[in-house]
Amino acid sequence: MKKFWPRSIRGQMICSLVLLEAFSIALFAIVLLHRESGHHRERAARRLSYEAALLALQAREALVQERPGWVGMSVNMMGQGPTVASAKVTDAKGHMLFASPGGPADHALNPTELAQLPYLRHDEARVFTFGDDRWEAVHPIYTGTDLRGFAWVEYKKDWASEQMHGILRATMIFGGIWIVSSAVLVMLMFRAITRPLEILHRATRELMRTPDNTSSFPLPAAIHNEVGELIEAFNGMVASIAEQRAGLNDTLSLLDSMLANAPIGLAFFDRNCRFVRVNQVFASLTGVAVSRHLGRTLPELLPEHVATQLEATVLRVFIEQEAVHNQELNGPEEPSKRPWTWLASAYPILTMPRAVRWVGVIVLDATDRKRAEEALRKAEKLAVTGRLAASIAHEINNPLEAITNLLYLLGNFCQLEEPARNYVFMAEYEVRRISEIAQQTLRFYRQSTHPGKAKLAELVDSVLSLYQGRVNAQSLQVERRYDPDVTLDCFTGEIRQVIANLIGNSIDACLPGARIVVKARRSTNWRDPALQGVRFTVADTGTGMDSEVRAHAFEAFYTTKEVTGTGLGLWISQEIVQKHHGQLRLRSKAASPNTSSGTVFHFFIPDLPETAMPAGTGVASLPTQ
Repeated sequence: MKKFWPRSIRGQMICSLVLLEAFSIALFAIVLLHRESGHHRERAARRLSYEAALLALQAREALVQERPGWVGMSVNMMGQGPTVASAKVTDAKGHMLFASPGGPADHALNPTELAQLPYLRHDEARVFTFGDDRWEAVHPIYTGTDLRGFAWVEYKKDWASEQMHGILRATMIFGGIWIVSSAVLVMLMFRAITRPLEILHRATRELMRTPDNTSSFPLPAAIHNEVGELIEAFNGMVASIAEQRAGLNDTLSLLDSMLANAPIGLAFFDRNCRFVRVNQVFASLTGVAVSRHLGRTLPELLPEHVATQLEATVLRVFIEQEAVHNQELNGPEEPSKRPWTWLASAYPILTMPRAVRWVGVIVLDATDRKRAEEALRKAEKLAVTGRLAASIAHEINNPLEAITNLLYLLGNFCQLEEPARNYVFMAEYEVRRISEIAQQTLRFYRQSTHPGKAKLAELVDSVLSLYQGRVNAQSLQVERRYDPDVTLDCFTGEIRQVIANLIGNSIDACLPGARIVVKARRSTNWRDPALQGVRFTVADTGTGMDSEVRAHAFEAFYTTKEVTGTGLGLWISQEIVQKHHGQLRLRSKAASPNTSSGTVFHFFIPDLPETAMPAGTGVASLPTQ
């Protein structure tokens, strides 16, 4: 309906008038036809009675004069009447004598017609209906007191329809002329009204399209009526808006610039806790485009527990009209997503005294700060643990040396039997192992301040010996593929830390019975074949990493180890390798129904002169990621 309904007032008025008049004329035609139909039925009944009585009278005169042929002539003349469908004469028993049109053989009385005979009275016609709304009248024919037969006359339906159609055509012609005349009159009347309104409409649309362009204003107001007063009021409104806009544009530009470029998340809410406006920083925090925030609620965009807390804060500000500062929001708690921490402050925005229109929320992303604080606490604990371990290892060396000397004296200068001597040698071997572990612990804690030449095999063996207990406990297969004579110019403690991080990560990712391969060899830089160096590789058949974990593997504070990880191991390892002008690479594949899983870390350290190595300040040893 809206698609075909005109948009202009003139069109709407003309259409409304046409519809109203068409409805009125149709109603008038229905009432007229209904009334004429009733009158026509009455006239038809009287006419049938008259025609049947006339035919009976003519037949009686012919029979009295004993001229039966005149009866047939009367039937034929009656059958040719404009309102007669058929005329018939039967004897007293209902046998057909004369009929028109056609002959007696073409007509016969049906049961309905025969059923009317008992109801006939002397010299009185009976009108009845039968079949498909057929009208018929019957009149008895008497000569004296003798019943000689019956005269039958059937009404012609087409004649009645023609009469009704004629009335309807006349009504429609009159209605069409009336509607056209009214439409022309309305068009002439509304032309004087709609012309200034069209000018006002065009000016309004132009003002909406280009609000800053007021060159076509003020509009001419040459009409001295209500429409002219409306145009003058519109001109005054445009002038007032132009003055106000001139003062607001600078303020809005300043506020928009502050909102868009503020380094904090800003969001504004109405009383239904729906977003009214946000800046790009807040959209980046939620991971949803700015346009998709408007009109939506907090539970639609944020985790449920965070949305509940923030929604309660917003409603509290609406009720109490007081700001809320530094509310900590944490989420999400799902293992597959990185946790984050926000500090949210809410404040009321008053458009009128004591009337809060909106509530603004300032959000600071404190995730990195909280992670850094947690990492610093863990690093401090680890540093204290490392110093304590170094102190213990140093103190253990003195009693170990005494035990070693005593075992030597016991095995070589005491007359012991062979089984006891073997036990002494076994104890001496285990004590040497303890001493070696203590020395390795001291080497891990001490950081070199200058680069030097180190044997890569010794670095790897020292790390593997530290993890030997975990390797044995998990029944891991460790394959060592490196030349014991390969040397490397590096900060020994830092490279040892990188190797420990990579091997520790592999052990953490492996299930019992998995395989770890450690390789080291002379190689060239794949991007610059002229650059010689050492390539170190750690590969495992562990659980592997999916694409999301691989994308964040070298980011600070990113970890998949929950409580046991700091998220700094691979980040520090990459920093150390880059400090040595090398490259650290990762390849990994998570398990799937058709493929196996595993991870490969490899880093390349080039052969550089000592003058090219940066002055070492050391990198604090931290646990693996």
